[in-house]
Amino acid sequence: MNPFQTRVLGRRGLHVTLLGFGAAPIGELYQRVSDDEGCATVRAAYEAGVRYFDTAPFYGFGLSEHRTGFALRQYPRDSYVLSTKVGRALQPRIHEFDHGIWAGGLNFAPQFDYTYDGFMRQVEDSLQRLGLDRIDTLAIHDLDRLHHESEAELENRFQELEGSGLRALRKLRDEGVISAYGAGINQIRFCRRFIEKADIDFFLIAGRYTLLNQSALSEVMPICLERGITVTVAAPYNSGILVTGPVPGAKYDYQQAPPEILQKVGHIQSICGEFSVPLAAAALQFPIAHPAVSSVIPGAASPGEVERNGDLMAIEIPGDLWRRLKDEGLLSAEVPTPA
Repeated sequence: MNPFQTRVLGRRGLHVTLLGFGAAPIGELYQRVSDDEGCATVRAAYEAGVRYFDTAPFYGFGLSEHRTGFALRQYPRDSYVLSTKVGRALQPRIHEFDHGIWAGGLNFAPQFDYTYDGFMRQVEDSLQRLGLDRIDTLAIHDLDRLHHESEAELENRFQELEGSGLRALRKLRDEGVISAYGAGINQIRFCRRFIEKADIDFFLIAGRYTLLNQSALSEVMPICLERGITVTVAAPYNSGILVTGPVPGAKYDYQQAPPEILQKVGHIQSICGEFSVPLAAAALQFPIAHPAVSSVIPGAASPGEVERNGDLMAIEIPGDLWRRLKDEGLLSAEVPTPA
């Protein structure tokens, strides 16, 4: 599989490489990353042939956007597609708070805001952090139950989006400030609501269409194909376990993997081993087989990880491996697999 072939993202004619770059790790996801290493990682992706870069204000509280923009400014702006997100405004931090999954980051605190004025200000702030004059795509970030304290709060945020924030996104798209907008989510329960109410161009789905979890297959993919909405697959390694395998401390969905996930990954890994295929190669290539998927965007925290991702995408995987995974009940019989 050629990682640098292109497909269309959304309904507005944007072309992205099959292999994209997820910039959460250079925002210091789980571990510290120096400025030099972070910027070198972005440059390594571009020099390798990646032409799709995804970041967000939440990633390191602005740090990822700073590093992504600094590294990309040396390249022609029309030569790559850049995506960031809206939904969180960053405010100077006055009091210390739990950094969660971020090992470091900048001295800002995120606050949810899905209003018209909030989105407009967030886009201006992102452009300043990136140091660039254009963002190609915006994703509505984390409007799901994982990130909001109650069902009532989540519903209030949806009302905020539908009654206010969407006007900003439509205005930005209609005026050509951005080329497309979509939704970046970790749960699929509200996908239909986004499709029906928000007129989105794409989904950026993290961890829900992977070798380990295909929960988006029946609920999201068919309607996306019907409506011409594309899917970008983020977190194809499900937070790391599909790279490390079922080792002690392996992470799944940003937490320590439970026993049943460790067991399932061990089973998948053993079958991959029979065909001399790295587990991570199967994980990275699997999502691309679905016709709704435009790109897969693993994260990377070093140039070496960028090189590894490119190499994994290029490995030839025999069809018998996919058939074996289906025969063992590890993949649904209906799921498309790479040729």
